[in-house]
Amino acid sequence: MTRVGRDFSYTMQSLAVPPVSADVVFASARFPNYRTGNEDGKLMKEVIARETAQLLEQQKRLSVRDLASKFEKGLAAAAKLSDEAKHRDVASLEKHVLLKKLRDALESLRGRVVGKNKDDVEVAISMVEALAVQLTQREGELIQEKAEIKKLTSFLQQASEDAKKLVDEERGFARTEIENARAAVQRVEEALQEQERMSQASGTQEDMEALVKEVQEARRIKMLHQPSKVMDMEHELQALRIQLAEKSKRSIELQKELALSRRGEESGSCLFELNGTTALGSYLEIQPCSNSAPQLSQCSIQWYRMASQGGNRDIISGATKPIYALEPSDVGRILQVDIISDGQSITTLTTSDPIDPAAGLGNYVEALVRRHETEFNVVIIQMNGVDHPSESIHVLHVGKMRMKLCKGKTTVAKEYYSSSMQLCGVRGGGSAAAQASFWQPKIGLSFVLGFESERERNAAIMLARRFAFDCNIMLAGPDDRAARKH
Repeated sequence: MTRVGRDFSYTMQSLAVPPVSADVVFASARFPNYRTGNEDGKLMKEVIARETAQLLEQQKRLSVRDLASKFEKGLAAAAKLSDEAKHRDVASLEKHVLLKKLRDALESLRGRVVGKNKDDVEVAISMVEALAVQLTQREGELIQEKAEIKKLTSFLQQASEDAKKLVDEERGFARTEIENARAAVQRVEEALQEQERMSQASGTQEDMEALVKEVQEARRIKMLHQPSKVMDMEHELQALRIQLAEKSKRSIELQKELALSRRGEESGSCLFELNGTTALGSYLEIQPCSNSAPQLSQCSIQWYRMASQGGNRDIISGATKPIYALEPSDVGRILQVDIISDGQSITTLTTSDPIDPAAGLGNYVEALVRRHETEFNVVIIQMNGVDHPSESIHVLHVGKMRMKLCKGKTTVAKEYYSSSMQLCGVRGGGSAAAQASFWQPKIGLSFVLGFESERERNAAIMLARRFAFDCNIMLAGPDDRAARKH
């Protein structure tokens, strides 16, 4: 693992050469072969300048190891150039010696020849002198290039040494990081081993808890198969509780029977009694229980409501028949009926308990309240007190603001909730009265409607009264408002 952690620089021709990254691409895979001479010297300078520019441009992309390798190659190339320069020095010296010998030979020859040959010898001497001048100039350039090569060699040597030092430092850093990583891995392994030991210990603890639970369960099973005195006492106590509940229930029934018998004794004789379930959806019926009882058809009857035993009685207008169908207004009240014969009160019958609500009716009505309008299938039994001949199905719409009676698309009656509207159960008639209701949309128009069941009839009455109450209207039966005021 190699990283460039520090910058280093060297000076070559007053320019800094920082390190570059590993993905550098050189113009060639090796340093160029520098040559001496006039034209070759210029070429060498251009190549050096180009290589230096490439190093400056790519200084941030060469790793330390690659840079050291390049410097080593450059150092080898510089050493080779130095050797070539030495060989050229020897060759240049030999050239000077040869030119001097050639000139001396031509000088000696010039004294021996005359005429045209002498002129040729002089021309040759001048050419030799020109060659000597050129050779001297090239020697000067060679000396200058040699000095530059020495500088480059020393620079490359220093750079190579610094690169080696930096590589050694990076290797030291890498070794340190590797050792730290190994130490971290060892710590992680130790932590995992410790966690494994803890999990094994917790598993052992869970096994102990499971064993304790098994022992407790075994003890419980043993106690079930071998009951102790404490368990026998618990069973006896449970049996006594059941017997006490049964005795309490029987005592309440006996108290009710005693109260009824006392009322019969107070009235002188028990001539009549009330039969029926005291729950909404059923009806109460007066029946004779003595042969001396007069005929009910020859007696006048009046039903009352009371908030409690011995409280004020509210007359139920129109309830003058032996059979009375309970309606929602009776829930929670005690009913009482007076039987009068020949202007004298024969007896007064009272329900033993308040009237109970119908099971599930309250939740059913609450579900209907969420709707904007609810429809009930009905049959018109009477209209304005006259029996209705048709038994066709009509639809009673109970809405939040009004009630409407329709037959198909024909509207028979439609009125908003008002103080003149009346709605209650039918107060009289046979056993079917529990499914019938009285509805007066307005003064001068009234209906007796038969519903499909007692549940539908009571739900329609409760729903309409709920919507009317939201409109600040008290929807009740005939004379019920006056009775409530009193």
